[in-house]
Amino acid sequence: MIKRDRYLDRLIRSMWNGEVKVITGIRRCGKSVLLFDLFYEYLLSQGVSDDHIIRLELDQRRYYKFRDPIVLCEYVESIVKKHSNDRFFLFVDEVQFARLVKDEANGGVVVTVYDMLNELKAYKNLDVYVTGSNSRMLSKDIATEFRGRATQIHVYPLSFEEYYSFIGGDIKAALDLYMLYGGMPRVAGMTEDMEKKEYLANLYDELYIKDIMERNHLEREDILNAILDFTASQISSLTNPTNIANSLSSLRHEKINPSLVAGYITHIMDAFLISLARRYDIKGKTYFNYPNKYYYTDIGLRNTRLNYRQYDPGHMMENIIYNELVLRGYSVDVGMVLERKNSEKIQREIDFVVNDGDRRIYIQSAFRVDSEQKESAELQSLKLTGDFFRKIVIRSDIPHYYYDDNGFFHCNLTDFLLGSVELF
Repeated sequence: MIKRDRYLDRLIRSMWNGEVKVITGIRRCGKSVLLFDLFYEYLLSQGVSDDHIIRLELDQRRYYKFRDPIVLCEYVESIVKKHSNDRFFLFVDEVQFARLVKDEANGGVVVTVYDMLNELKAYKNLDVYVTGSNSRMLSKDIATEFRGRATQIHVYPLSFEEYYSFIGGDIKAALDLYMLYGGMPRVAGMTEDMEKKEYLANLYDELYIKDIMERNHLEREDILNAILDFTASQISSLTNPTNIANSLSSLRHEKINPSLVAGYITHIMDAFLISLARRYDIKGKTYFNYPNKYYYTDIGLRNTRLNYRQYDPGHMMENIIYNELVLRGYSVDVGMVLERKNSEKIQREIDFVVNDGDRRIYIQSAFRVDSEQKESAELQSLKLTGDFFRKIVIRSDIPHYYYDDNGFFHCNLTDFLLGSVELF
């Protein structure tokens, strides 16, 4: 069993806080294992009886009837009311499968799973936990649907630290595998390359594509696949729906509407396959509408989209750094600063503007700095910020960290990923 202590600790700290614990994340990233195995085993170790943990997995056929929120609510109520002096835990897995129903006993009003969970949350002897794999149905609605009484815990695929703690061995070899096949938990336990490739490909064919198409009633699976391929090929590059639509139009010899692309991208993001990093004007202190960057939630899923043909370690490293920063809970943007040369204004990019409350750092991702010209290009944008926030260059070609003459901190990629260096 792979340890997910970051998330388990949050669950433990959130016990009996009066709120619904909502565990979100891409399908097969380990949400169910976190709740139904790791947290379940923790509860048993604390003396909680197995029959006081109510487990409903809505993606499993034997639990389909509980996709009706009223049936779910009445079933749970029949247990907690009967034993009002006992404490119970409710686990509901893949809650996005719950459907809307009419409550005929109360005038035919439409009832959602949120209504029922809010009703159950009111029981003082019940602590409620749900998982879900769709942000449109969960993350964006948590504050309103749960009336401000929900704790969200977003689970990501394995970080490199989690991955390496499980497989061990030579750290460079482990990082090479991680950069190729990513951190989906089941992949970490596989030994054969072909097995890993087939598993990741099947996640798309049997799970992600079908989920997105069916949930959003989409008609063009070919367009969805083309957008997934395009965003995979463009990680760490600035783009927007119009650029994507124009590229697809050229490749497919048909007119693709940018609004159609924008809608499909939203559905892909809702399924947690990709995430958006907005571009931020450091001097102007404003966000740009377009272009922005898209990063894959798991680098292995990105590589699978391209059939492992486009192995560009610099861009892949940047994607991995972005994911690591986000899972640590930081707010992450793409930075832009203007350089004035004679009468020209040149836009320079800083890979990441990282905020933690009122604290900020700047990070450049540099796979290899093997010439003075390359070093100058990487550092120039950091010099242009004109402020005193910490500036970090994460590299794969140095054995240990050091400060350069500009006061910029250079550190090794593995040290960063394993948490061996302090960012703030």
